Amino acid sequence: MVGFGYDVHQLREGERLRLGGIEIPSPKGVIAHSDGDVLLHALCDALLGAVGLGDLGEHFPDTDPVYRGISSHVLVERVVALLRERGYRIVNVDATIVLQEPKIAPYRGAMRQRIAELCDIPLERVSVKATTPEHLGFVGRQEGIVAFCVCEVQPLL
Repeated sequence: MVGFGYDVHQLREGERLRLGGIEIPSPKGVIAHSDGDVLLHALCDALLGAVGLGDLGEHFPDTDPVYRGISSHVLVERVVALLRERGYRIVNVDATIVLQEPKIAPYRGAMRQRIAELCDIPLERVSVKATTPEHLGFVGRQEGIVAFCVCEVQPLL
């Protein structure tokens, strides 16, 4: 079973930028109810979607103050637990970040490692890619960031 996830957040000077569970040095970060990790949010939506469990907002609504500032790795841990409770395991994760700046390459290995740990899968089954929009659109103007994620899950045998 395959799931697809997408997330987008606005960027603002002076905010923190977390991607794939890693703090990225940047003059701009995300405006969000949680820590705003678009990559982990897209991962959660992909995992939930693969097994028909809706989306991140249904399980962890941004209208609930209990989730204010929550670390996205906690959300991934909870989603992974939901999948396991229902008898599924994660096979692989393939994610793409769309961001004009900063460059993601120096942090890609750490992001892959963190996602592999959170999903309890081997590192070689996690792909994290990044691209720029070549200065086009809101992402190109550095007003926002986007992440996409695809995953495969299978029933536990």
